[in-house]
Amino acid sequence: MEIPLYQVDAFTSKVFSGNPAAVCLLEKWPEENILQAIAAENNLSETAFLVRQGSAVELCWFTPRTEVKLCGHATLAAAYVLFECKQWLQESIRFVTRFSGELPVSRKNDLFEMDFPARPARTYPAAAGITAALGIKNPEVLNSEEDLLVVLDSETTVRKIVPDMAALAKIDCRGIIVTARGDQCDFVSRFFAPRVGIDEDPVTGSSHTVLAPYWARKLGKNELHARQVSARGGELYCRYMGERVRISGRAVLYMEGMITV
Repeated sequence: MEIPLYQVDAFTSKVFSGNPAAVCLLEKWPEENILQAIAAENNLSETAFLVRQGSAVELCWFTPRTEVKLCGHATLAAAYVLFECKQWLQESIRFVTRFSGELPVSRKNDLFEMDFPARPARTYPAAAGITAALGIKNPEVLNSEEDLLVVLDSETTVRKIVPDMAALAKIDCRGIIVTARGDQCDFVSRFFAPRVGIDEDPVTGSSHTVLAPYWARKLGKNELHARQVSARGGELYCRYMGERVRISGRAVLYMEGMITV
């Protein structure tokens, strides 16, 4: 079996930055263990798998260790491949997913705009060990559907954090979002998910379904400019719409090839 493979850097306009995702175009779904093995072999934070079904595209995402319910940067990468490499002619792509419903993506000039469900954070007692694991004192900690949201005092503090990954992996959540107001944008963040095999994700679209509702309320505005301040870095534009969040970004092709299984 031969599977076309694309590697795309998402939430950036230049290679070697943003978040790299693999995109695999399938004619039909193989056994799930094949999907997981391919994702492990790719060894990127996420691999997106696509199967065309009429006017829609079925989509799922795997880390090197497990399937995930929602992934922003690999969805953006998948849309980039269909629009730019496969000459998708319609104005939008209707992705259909198993865990997160339909996820439409449209092209707006040089941006790709994803329509995701909002996942607002709720008040939550500080998770056991999170203060020590992050090396910070008395943070505001909130809980969301999958991730913890940790709010800090400044962008500088967010940038300087050096977490204890072994300690973070013991906390019962998919990942930990660390955020603060930005110096040159509305807010910044970083995302750590050692529990699912990703110590630090370079740019995390799905975390912004939590971040956008929080900062929209905090800043009193629904249009938000965000940066993820990992080593690779990335830029996102968010629009909070109540039950949905529209997340936009750029992408660039790094590599294309063929997998032989």
